Amino acid sequence: MVAPDLNVPSFGQLELGAMVNTALCEARQQLPAVVVGSSLGAIVALECARQGLGAPLVLVAPALGFSERWTEKLPAGDPVTFFHHGEGRDASIHRAFFEGMASSEADRSPPPQQVIVLMGSRDESVPPELVRRTWRQWEESGRLASGSRYAEIPEGDHGLVHSVPRIAAEVLAVVGPRDARD
Repeated sequence: MVAPDLNVPSFGQLELGAMVNTALCEARQQLPAVVVGSSLGAIVALECARQGLGAPLVLVAPALGFSERWTEKLPAGDPVTFFHHGEGRDASIHRAFFEGMASSEADRSPPPQQVIVLMGSRDESVPPELVRRTWRQWEESGRLASGSRYAEIPEGDHGLVHSVPRIAAEVLAVVGPRDARD
């Protein structure tokens, strides 16, 4: 398992293109069997898929509809205070990141490969209805790859820490049986 640091160039100066380039560079070196992206990392995974990364995707609490939601709620000023889930505290991030995210098309259409979306029904950060709506649009497009599915985890919050066994099972199901030496 490889988990590159996507806080590039730093959390305070995040830039989606830099995040995607970091993830693609790592994926080209590691050749992943599956790519797992959580929250904003799911948007990065989708953008990587749009740029040719072919591994199946498992998106956990994906920030689908991010640009729609956050550009509407963005307070005045620069930088903006934003909750950093990895650090469990508020942190500053420059306004340009959110403005750049507004132009992202990563979640506008389904990825060409299999995608599993796992969403908590009580996510406090990403409204489940936004994710459901995006999934319905993907279904209606008729372009979801075979084996793709959406699963809502009852009572699950944004962290889904109580659902780690379920998430691991989904990842392993996508990877499939592996040689015992792997």
